[in-house]
Amino acid sequence: MHDERRRIEERVERLHHQRIRPAIYASTVPFEVAAWQAPGEPVSFEEAAAAPYEPFATGTPWGPPWGTTWFRMRGQVPAEFAGRRVEAVIDLGFVGDWPGNQAEALVHLTDGTPLKAVNPLNQYVPIAHPAAGGEPVDYLVEAASNPDILANDFAGPTSLGDVLTAGDRPLYTFRRADIAVLDEEVWHLDLDVQVLRELMLELGEHDPRRHEIMHALDRAMDLLDLDDISGSAAAVREALKPVLARPAHASAHRISGVGHAHIDSAWLWPIRETKRKTARTFSNVTSLADEYEEFVFACSQAQQYEWVRDNHPHVWARIRESVKRGQWVPVGGMWVEADGNLPGGEAIARQLIHGKRFFIEHFGIETKGMWLPDSFGYTAAYPQLARLAGNEWFLTQKISWNQTNRFPHHTFWWEGIDGTRIFTHFPPVDTYNARFSGEEMSRAVRNYREKGGAARSLAPFGWGDGGGGPTREIMERARRLRDLEGSPKVEIEHPDAFFAKARAEYPDAPVWVGELYLELHRATYTSQARTKQGNRRSEHRLREAELWATTAALHAPGYTYPYEKLDRLWKTVLLHQFHDILPGSSIAWVHREAEAEYARVAGELEELTADAVAALGAGGARVFNTSPYGRAEVVRTPEGAPVYVEVPAGGSAPLASAEPPQPVTVDGRVLDNGLVRVQVAEDGTLSSVYDLRANREVLAEPGNLLRLHTDLPNYWDAWDIDKHYRNRYTDLLDAESVTVVEDDPLVGAIRVTRAFGKGSRIIQTITVRAGSPRIDIETDLDWHEAEKILKAVFPVDIRAPHSSAEIQFGHVQRPTHTNTSWEAARFEVSGHRWVHIGEPGYGVAVVNDSTYGHDVSRTVREDGGTTTTVGLSLVRAPRVPDPGADQGRHRFTYSLLPGADLADAVAEGYALNLPLRVAEAAGEPEPVVSVDGEGVTVEAVKLADDRSGDVVVRLYESRGGRASGVLRTGFPLAGGQVTDLLERPLEDAAVQADGGVRVALRPFQILTLRLRRAEVD
Repeated sequence: MHDERRRIEERVERLHHQRIRPAIYASTVPFEVAAWQAPGEPVSFEEAAAAPYEPFATGTPWGPPWGTTWFRMRGQVPAEFAGRRVEAVIDLGFVGDWPGNQAEALVHLTDGTPLKAVNPLNQYVPIAHPAAGGEPVDYLVEAASNPDILANDFAGPTSLGDVLTAGDRPLYTFRRADIAVLDEEVWHLDLDVQVLRELMLELGEHDPRRHEIMHALDRAMDLLDLDDISGSAAAVREALKPVLARPAHASAHRISGVGHAHIDSAWLWPIRETKRKTARTFSNVTSLADEYEEFVFACSQAQQYEWVRDNHPHVWARIRESVKRGQWVPVGGMWVEADGNLPGGEAIARQLIHGKRFFIEHFGIETKGMWLPDSFGYTAAYPQLARLAGNEWFLTQKISWNQTNRFPHHTFWWEGIDGTRIFTHFPPVDTYNARFSGEEMSRAVRNYREKGGAARSLAPFGWGDGGGGPTREIMERARRLRDLEGSPKVEIEHPDAFFAKARAEYPDAPVWVGELYLELHRATYTSQARTKQGNRRSEHRLREAELWATTAALHAPGYTYPYEKLDRLWKTVLLHQFHDILPGSSIAWVHREAEAEYARVAGELEELTADAVAALGAGGARVFNTSPYGRAEVVRTPEGAPVYVEVPAGGSAPLASAEPPQPVTVDGRVLDNGLVRVQVAEDGTLSSVYDLRANREVLAEPGNLLRLHTDLPNYWDAWDIDKHYRNRYTDLLDAESVTVVEDDPLVGAIRVTRAFGKGSRIIQTITVRAGSPRIDIETDLDWHEAEKILKAVFPVDIRAPHSSAEIQFGHVQRPTHTNTSWEAARFEVSGHRWVHIGEPGYGVAVVNDSTYGHDVSRTVREDGGTTTTVGLSLVRAPRVPDPGADQGRHRFTYSLLPGADLADAVAEGYALNLPLRVAEAAGEPEPVVSVDGEGVTVEAVKLADDRSGDVVVRLYESRGGRASGVLRTGFPLAGGQVTDLLERPLEDAAVQADGGVRVALRPFQILTLRLRRAEVD
C-alpha cells in the first residue's frame, strides 16, 4: 500500500477546521446590544440594572484596563428555530483560548439571577432545548476587561499590572452577540473527529491502529457534503462509529478524571477580580452538572466558597444542590491553596482548621485529602499536619516542573520529618488543567513511573489558573475516551475513590522521605520582601494577641475573649498566604493591597494585645514575653533607656533591672560583652567575630559582606533565580561612614552607611547587648536596583557536612556538598527564622526576622581548613509581572549567633521575632502554661474555638530528638485531652496529681492539648 499519510492527515485537518467546525452554529440572528461603562470599581447588579444604557454596535472597541462594562442584550428566538437547540453565543473579543487573563463576563437574567459565564472556548449560554420559537431573551452581561499581563510570554515589564498605572485605552473589540441554533449532529461530528485525529497523531507510525483510524477518517470525509455539512454529518458519524467503538486493551492505563478549575486567589489580577472569577466559574460548573450526570467537580479553597456565599447567593444555592447530588466535591480542606514553604507551622494548622471546618459546617463533608497542585515546593512538615487534620491523601502536580531532576515516583508514600506518612500522587498528565487531548493522554501513559506496579493515575480537567473550569466539549471527549483502543481508559470519579483504588492497587508503593523540593521558582523565597515581612509579623502578632487574650480571659474579671476579631484577622492572613501572593509572584496591585492589609492587621492586633494587657489592671511597668522560652536580655523602657530583665516563658515580670553577667565595652570599632568580641572593619564588614567562651574565631573571611548579584533568570522573573546569578556580582565595600552610635554598659552599637548602585542606600546598625552572644544587624535599606539580588554573606570557619534550616514545627537538614545533581539543584533553599551550621562541638546560627531564602556552600582553604558560607537573600528586583517589585524602603533585622546549638537557634529565632513588650499592668498573673522538659516547645496558646472556655495548647518537639516533660497550668486544671488540629478529642491526656500534664514526644511530633478548667468557688 502506498504511504498517503501526509495527504490524509492534511485533508482531515483542513476539513475539520475549515468546514465542520464553522458549521456548528447553523443559523443566527443578532441581539440588540446596549452598553454602560461602570465608573471605577465593580458595582452591584441592582446599580447596573438601573444605569442608563447606550446603543452598542458589534465591532466597537470597549473595556479600559480593569474596567467593567455592562451590556444589555435583547432579542427573540425566531419562529424558524422552533424544535432546535437554541443558545446565545457571545464573543467579547477574546484573545487566544485561555480564559483567565482577559475579557470575561457573567450573564444574568433581568431579575439578577446569574446564568453562566462566557469565556473564549465557552461562549454559549443555553436558551431553550428544544425552542418553541418566539421566546424573548433579555440579558444583563457583566463584562470585565482584564488586561493580558502574559502578553509576549513575560518578555518585558508592563504597566498594566495596577489600575493606578494601566491607563484607559480600550483593550478589546466586541465581535459577536447572537441567538443561534446549535447543530448537534455537526457538534458531535466535530468532537468525533477531534478525538480520533488526536489519538491517531499520538500513535506510532508503525502502529496498525494509527493506520486504521487514518483510513476510517479518510473514508468518512468522502461522505461529507461540502455544500451541506449539516445534512451529511449523520452519515459521516455513522462511518466513524466502528473505529470509535473498538474497546481499549485490557492492560490499558486507567485515568480517573476529576473536574477542576484552578482559580488563583490573586495573581495576574487582584483579589477583587478573583471574587468575580469564582462566580463566573462556579456558574459554569453548576450549569454543566445539570447537563452531565456523571460529572464530578473537585474544588478547594474555602475562602472562594465564602466569597460566592456572601456575594452571589443564587450561585451558592446551586453549589449546595450539586454537593448534595455528589457532583460537586469540596477538597483540600485549606482556607486557600497556600504556598508550600513560607507559611509558619501554626498558620498551616489554621489553614487546615478553617478550611475543614467551613466544609463541615456548610456541606456536612469532611475532606480527606490535601489538594495543592500549584504550590512551589512542599515542606516536610505537611504529612504530619495533614494527618493531624484527618486527611488520608496528598495531591500535587508542580514537581513535574523540576528544572534538573525527574522525580522518580507518581504514586508513593510521603514521609515527613517526624515519621508520619501520607499516600501521595502526582498526576503524570503533568497539568491540573487537562482537556483530555490526545497529546495529554499519551503523555500521561508515557510519563507514568509506576508501570508494572500500578496502572492508574488522576487527571484534573478543566480550564484553570484564572478559572473557567470544565466545558461540555471536555466532557464529551471523556465519554469517547472511556473505552477506546489506543488510549488510556478515562473514568470520571471522586478523588477519594481514585485514592482508595490506587492505594489498594499498589500496597508496596515506594517511600519518599523529606521535603518535596521544587527545582524551579526558588526566588519565591525572596521576591516582594515587604509582603513576606508582613506575613511573618502577622503570624507572630497573632500568636501574641492570642496568648495575652487567653491570659486576660483567665485572670481579668469582665474581659471577653475576642473570638470574632481573631477569626477574621487569621483569615485575612491565611488569604494572603496564597501561593501567588506570599511568594511575591503577583502583579503590583496585589502586593500594594497586601501591604495595606498587613498594616491594618498589625494595627488591629496591636490594639487587641494592648487591650488584653490593660485588662490585667493598671499598675507598674511590666515586661511581657510571648516566647516559649524564658529570657534574660536587654529591653528598653518607654523612655528608651536600656534595662536588663529576666522574664519567664509565656509570662511577665516587673520592669526591674537585673544584674547582667558582664557589661558591654566599646573600643573604637570593637564591641565586647564578655561572650563575643566583634570587630568592624573600615569598610563596614565584620573583620572578626571572636567567641570568648570557646576561644575561637568564628569567621574565616570578613562577615556580613553585602554582595550585589546580577539576577536575570531565563524566564519567570519574579519566580526564578537561576544558578548563573552567582557568576557576576559586586561586593559592597565602600562605606560612607562607620560610627559608634551607642556606648552603654548594656548596649554597644556601630552604624555603617553605604550608597551603591542606582541610588540605593543601606544603613546597618551592628549591636551587641549584655548577656547575649547574638549580634544583631538592624537594616534600613532604600532599594532602587533593577534585576539584582542583594545577599548578606557569612563565611564561617566550620566544616559543616550539612545545614539545618527551620521549617514548620521543626527543621530539615540539607547537605552542603554537591555530590549529585539533586544536591547541586538546591543552590537556593528556604528556611524560616534560622539556619544553623555546625561541626562536632561547635555551631553557628544565622537568625532573621523576615527573610526566607538562603544558600549554604562549602569550600576548603589553602590552609586545609573548611569555610562554610551562609548567604541570606535580602531583597530582589524583578520587573515582571511587577516592574516596581521591592523598590523603596525596607527595614529588617538578621543576626549572627556564635557558639549555638540547635536549641539556641530555636530559642533565639523566637526571641528575635517576638520582642519583649513593656506595658503597664497590675498583679503577676502566672503564665497560662509552662513546660518542664527540654525540647518541648509551646507553639500556640488560645481558648477553644467552640467557646467552651477550655484552653488549647499546641506543643512540638523542636530539636529533632525525643523529649518529655510536664506541662503545668496557671489555672486550676480539671482534666485534659489530646486532640486533632480541629480540637476534637483523640484520647485523654494523663493529668498528674499536682495538676500537670505529662507529655512524651517523638522527634518533631506535634501535640495539641485541650485543657479543662476546674470550677473555683
